[in-house]
Amino acid sequence: MNPSPRRWLMIGFAFWATAINYMDRQTLSVAAPLLREQFHMSNTEYSRVVFAFMLAYTVMNGVSGPVIDRLGTRLGYALSIAWWSAAAVLHAFARGAISLGAARFLLGMGEAGNWPGGVKVVAEWFPERERALASGIFNSGSAAGAILAPPAVAFILLTFGWPAAFVAVGSLGFLWLAFWWPIYRTPEGADAEAARPVPARQLLRSRFVVSLTISKIFMDPVWYFYIFWFPEYLKHARHFDMAAIGKYSWIPFLVAGLGNYAGGWFSGYLLRRGWPLTAARKTGVTFFAVLMASAIPAVLVDDAWVSIALVSLAMLGYTGALANMLSMPADVYPPNAVASIWGIASMGSGFGGMLTTLITGWAVDHFSYTPVFFGFGLMPLICAAILWMFLGPLSRRPGAAS
Repeated sequence: MNPSPRRWLMIGFAFWATAINYMDRQTLSVAAPLLREQFHMSNTEYSRVVFAFMLAYTVMNGVSGPVIDRLGTRLGYALSIAWWSAAAVLHAFARGAISLGAARFLLGMGEAGNWPGGVKVVAEWFPERERALASGIFNSGSAAGAILAPPAVAFILLTFGWPAAFVAVGSLGFLWLAFWWPIYRTPEGADAEAARPVPARQLLRSRFVVSLTISKIFMDPVWYFYIFWFPEYLKHARHFDMAAIGKYSWIPFLVAGLGNYAGGWFSGYLLRRGWPLTAARKTGVTFFAVLMASAIPAVLVDDAWVSIALVSLAMLGYTGALANMLSMPADVYPPNAVASIWGIASMGSGFGGMLTTLITGWAVDHFSYTPVFFGFGLMPLICAAILWMFLGPLSRRPGAAS
């Protein structure tokens, strides 16, 4: 691939799509303390609303990836963001836990297309040595969106009410579409391959795809916990009010944003030092997975600010690990398969997210946040072990199963 300077503009689109994706997702997290009081929801009922999102997200990951591979990046990405933006606006019409859960379900259906789309942009535009960094750049949009959401949503919510917050944030996706549609084009070298997507059943026979999918069961639910439950943790365990949540809950996401670049730089540094690709990527995941164990002391310390600092380190670990995992499909398969692979693998993260969300609500209602933080501190180490033991070498192969 001959790198084009336009690749940085294209990854910028993926960055902002991811930022908007997380602003839409985080709007509920910030508004949750108020909505739970208004709709009289317990932790268990709130976990079911989150579960509705995760259920749709899990199923549609397996659909959105192959659809984007078939339709192409431009149209596939556009349809995804149009769907989830409309669903985000629909939250404003919720009148109870059931209607709120329905809106979350629709949001999950659309948001499932973001990462397959972003991974496909990376595969189409970036060479091997830049993929982890490019993946980190677009994935750092998740941190940017999570940083922007708490103060913005808290301000709109306190000034105009919670329905206005959902409408305002949901409308951003349509603004993104106004720029994406006339500008994005697939680079010339990827056009022929894009017309021949690899069948999903063929990918499901691949050791690489199966191992990546299982590994994500233990990695991504940690991030979902921080996204959906951290404001609740600050309110009920650390006794923050709504203003304080809006003022401080973005800090771990700012630190997490740095992890995207650190993760991409780390494996790139190892490659420049002559490390094999497989060792560089897997070592990157492992190093940052170890940092995620800081979630365990975060729940044990008395000082709320020390707890926030440790959670920040854990979230930096997640994004650093993910920057390396996001680049793996393009390390092994051509661009015509990467959206499908990431979509299939993300079904693993969705399944893990559904299960751990219900466990989290039950554990908090019956015990406390302590066992939850312990579990989420240990799960990333299982992910790293799976990658080392079962994923196999990262070397370019045809679409055939391995």
